[in-house]
Amino acid sequence: MGFFSRIRRLISGAPTIEGGIAILAPVSGEIYPIEKVPDVVFAEKIVGDGIAIDPEGDTIYAPIDGTIGKIFETNHAFSIESPQGLELFVHFGVGTVELRGNGFKRLAEEGQQVKAGDPILAFDLEYLREHADSLLTPVVLANMEDVKYLEKSQGRVEAGKDVIFTVEI
Repeated sequence: MGFFSRIRRLISGAPTIEGGIAILAPVSGEIYPIEKVPDVVFAEKIVGDGIAIDPEGDTIYAPIDGTIGKIFETNHAFSIESPQGLELFVHFGVGTVELRGNGFKRLAEEGQQVKAGDPILAFDLEYLREHADSLLTPVVLANMEDVKYLEKSQGRVEAGKDVIFTVEI
């Protein structure tokens, strides 16, 4: 997908961003290294690099301005693409797909244009704490081949307000 996103960027004339693109926290909580997620697909960065957040609250927000790509049928994960071609994937917890949508509610739709901080999914934290294998929520860049530089934040973050990483493409 990275090759095609580069071609799309060139054709569309999307501007090059100087100084990087700030990715906001989609959910409030404490940042953890992606390697701590108890799922090999995320921990070994198979789908991309990023961070994980131990979530608080009840809503997952758009981490960047862009277009919602895919919202999984079970409403536990979604992808979003920025106008600059960044492809992000937000996946609530581990073992949440097996819950078949229980504990989640869709607030946005596939193909919808959103701004950073717009609500995408709602979740029932207590239900998920009881039924999911892990609540660590990976936020990954799926098109790492387009990324020149990735600076990850640490500590506690507030959804829609704090930067979790800065990307240069």
